[in-house]
Amino acid sequence: MAEIKLNAAVRSEFGKGAARRTRRANLVPAVVYGHGAEAVHITLPAHELQLALRTANVLIGLEIDGKDALVIPKAVQRNAIKGNIEHVDLLTVTRGEKVEVEIAVHVEGDLAPGGNLLEYVQNTLLVEAEATHIPESVTVSIAGLDAGDSILAKNIPLPAGSVLAGDEDAVVLQIVAAQAEEPTAEGAESEGAEA
Repeated sequence: MAEIKLNAAVRSEFGKGAARRTRRANLVPAVVYGHGAEAVHITLPAHELQLALRTANVLIGLEIDGKDALVIPKAVQRNAIKGNIEHVDLLTVTRGEKVEVEIAVHVEGDLAPGGNLLEYVQNTLLVEAEATHIPESVTVSIAGLDAGDSILAKNIPLPAGSVLAGDEDAVVLQIVAAQAEEPTAEGAESEGAEA
């Protein structure tokens, strides 16, 4: 995964009013923490951050007052209506360090014929990987699976360098039979009237 570089500025104003002023200036308030160091409150350019966060678990190289820091997003708060980023928590990492992250689960292939439905019980997997080699997603084959079949977390092949960090017996995907709709009460009454 490529590292994205962003310039950050330390912020000294706190509170709702300061956060609103920061956002009006097309900046996003953020906090960098980790490795036992004191949290650093910063601002990041909104547009560049929005582009960077399109990639899940993106590795970001920050320059904060002349010092470099390597971080990954831990929590992103978005505006419920507009969808723009309101605040970000960033976790400091080092090259070679193992981190736990959630990666997306994608499927490929076709289910067995017969009107079966695929149900995502979990759409992400918790894995442990090196901070500079975090996989974006994992792909699972559902080819030929029939109603009643399921795929457990331990059965999903993970990319090299990643290990499962969550419950290995957790159901991730399951196949269910499509259920026929029951006739409505009105439909049953009209059938009785015709007879």
